[in-house]
Amino acid sequence: MTDRPFRPHPKPIVKPKQGVAPSRSSGVNPELASALAIEALSYLASEPERLDRFLALTGLDHGSIRTAAQEPGFLAAVLDHITADESLLLTFAQMAGHPPETVAAARETLAGPGLWATP
Repeated sequence: MTDRPFRPHPKPIVKPKQGVAPSRSSGVNPELASALAIEALSYLASEPERLDRFLALTGLDHGSIRTAAQEPGFLAAVLDHITADESLLLTFAQMAGHPPETVAAARETLAGPGLWATP
């Protein structure tokens, strides 16, 4: 064999069928995603330790959370926080009665796909 560098086989490109619109994988509409994010914020606020951790990571304080909640992207940030911690995600999803995949899909609906999303 020759001493050529290893090159992995490129991932195949899957093209949608002609005449078929590409579907959203999340299946969560923006209204449901926003409602779920508000429910997640209420969940965080229900226990001071959880809320304090969220505020510390976002740089907010108790006095500015209402103002920040009016900003675009805030609800996505709430779901980012929830989905970043698996144990928090699982306990919230169980409490809310939604599968964890629905919470992640709501986050994607509000924030768009992450860096590692497949095209």
